[in-house]
Amino acid sequence: MKPFFKTLAVSTLALSFACAPALVVAQDHHDDQQKHHDQYVRHDEWKKGQHMRQEDWSRGQRVDDWQVRHLRRPPRGYEWRDIDGQYVLATPDGVVYLVVH
Repeated sequence: MKPFFKTLAVSTLALSFACAPALVVAQDHHDDQQKHHDQYVRHDEWKKGQHMRQEDWSRGQRVDDWQVRHLRRPPRGYEWRDIDGQYVLATPDGVVYLVVH
């Protein structure tokens, strides 16, 4: 009976080592996507009164929970966007009012 359990234990251990690299690769892939999504890019060209490119505006995520993020209430016609790791307060056509780095 002991040889059976010894064989079973060795087989289970070998199988776990065989599957481990697949799990690590899957986790690395998820981490790579997360790093790319949260990557910070400083945009010094975004200043009050300047127009940002529509491509930049569209890439950003609208921030509706501005209170939780300690941002002030957007004035009428403006909205907060999270773009490249920065909060941008601007109009939908891209006129910048404020950038929080």
